[in-house]
Amino acid sequence: MTSMGKTRRMMSVGLIGAALALSLAAPARAGETPTAAAGWQLTPTGTDARFRGLAAVDHRTAWAAGSRGTVLRTTDGGRSWRNVSPPGAEELEFRDVEAFDARRAVVLAIGEGEASRLLRTEDGGATWTESFRNTDPRAFYDCVTFFDRRHGLAMSDPVDGKYRILSTSDGGRSWQVLPSAGMPDALPGEAGFAASGQCLVSSGPRDVWLATGGGATARVLHSADRGLTWTATATPVPAGDPARGVFGLAFRDRHHGIAVGGDYRKDQPSPSAGAVTEDGGRTWRPSDTPPPAYRSGVAWLPHSRTAALAVGPTGTDLTTDGGRTWRTVDTGSYDTVDCTPDGACWASGEKGRIAHLGRR
Repeated sequence: MTSMGKTRRMMSVGLIGAALALSLAAPARAGETPTAAAGWQLTPTGTDARFRGLAAVDHRTAWAAGSRGTVLRTTDGGRSWRNVSPPGAEELEFRDVEAFDARRAVVLAIGEGEASRLLRTEDGGATWTESFRNTDPRAFYDCVTFFDRRHGLAMSDPVDGKYRILSTSDGGRSWQVLPSAGMPDALPGEAGFAASGQCLVSSGPRDVWLATGGGATARVLHSADRGLTWTATATPVPAGDPARGVFGLAFRDRHHGIAVGGDYRKDQPSPSAGAVTEDGGRTWRPSDTPPPAYRSGVAWLPHSRTAALAVGPTGTDLTTDGGRTWRTVDTGSYDTVDCTPDGACWASGEKGRIAHLGRR
């Protein structure tokens, strides 16, 4: 093994150990000052906004996007957060953010008609440019993803019976609606969930996956040509209700993926809330021991082929076998999670909660 390979393996092992240590510590509460204890370290955000959008760049830099048009950025590992919200965005609900580095990021606002917008910054949030505003009252955009610094997609709930896909080839400066001829028909009542910024995810230069719920079955749609043509596959995650389905996806390469979801209502159980694929989403099988409750976000630990974290309002779960079995390691509330190549993970959620795991 090369020295770089050893370093990456040590990062992964360290993160797994930190995640396991979460189960041995009392859950942190919103507003607490971070401590030196292993596990999730809550960071002081100074806001009670709910952050469903999260983009982790590295162990020092992360962006969070949330309610009331709030966007935060840290460049010191979460020790301090700067409010870089776009002016006049207080009525917008940001649910996804994709960041290229500490200066460049794209945020997605959700909602019907003109409430769905995409904004871009190139100066760390000092200024923002609106690059897309939806004018179709039938469209409702949920998630955005990027293949690289130039090419990306955003998805809307079905319009005329098919999911609508936006495409950019200039880093989010401009967007175009893709033809729908290669998109399969949506199921009656089917839609995406704007719960964690993970209903549309990509891996590599061309592969992208779209998570659904609300219909008779929860499906994952896959495209291998940047959104021009798609195939749809049923998953074992329960659906059949507007509150149930697949809420979050994570792929560590173009073959190995994890799906999480369930029923987001607090008084409803979420059996079979996890599923895995090893063939790029052509087939999905249920987790042998799934997360015990609804989970909206999931992320692979960096440089690990088998370890991942899933988060939701009732806790954080860890898998060390590629999503087949899960163990709850924390009971704090988070909506989404993201990990970085240099060995750190971040999570965010309600009441201004943003936490850090790993090196700082």
